[in-house]
Amino acid sequence: MISKDCIETAYCFFHQKERVYAHSTMDWQKDDIEYAISSYVDDMDKGLYDQLSGGNSDFLRCHATFHQDIKTAMDKLERMI
Repeated sequence: MISKDCIETAYCFFHQKERVYAHSTMDWQKDDIEYAISSYVDDMDKGLYDQLSGGNSDFLRCHATFHQDIKTAMDKLERMI
């Protein structure tokens, strides 16, 4: 069972980072956000990550799909809250 606190914490962190990412025009800032999220998911609840990723080990870790991945994660987390 994944705790509500774990879900809410992930949602808040992802939401904050996605808002900055979506409006940033600086590549270095986007890279920093991708790194922060990747580091976060390395340590997050494995069950929660598995639910968000659907078994895709590159989820939230791949530059090419990062922005769509984080929006997908936020949608899933929002439904879980």
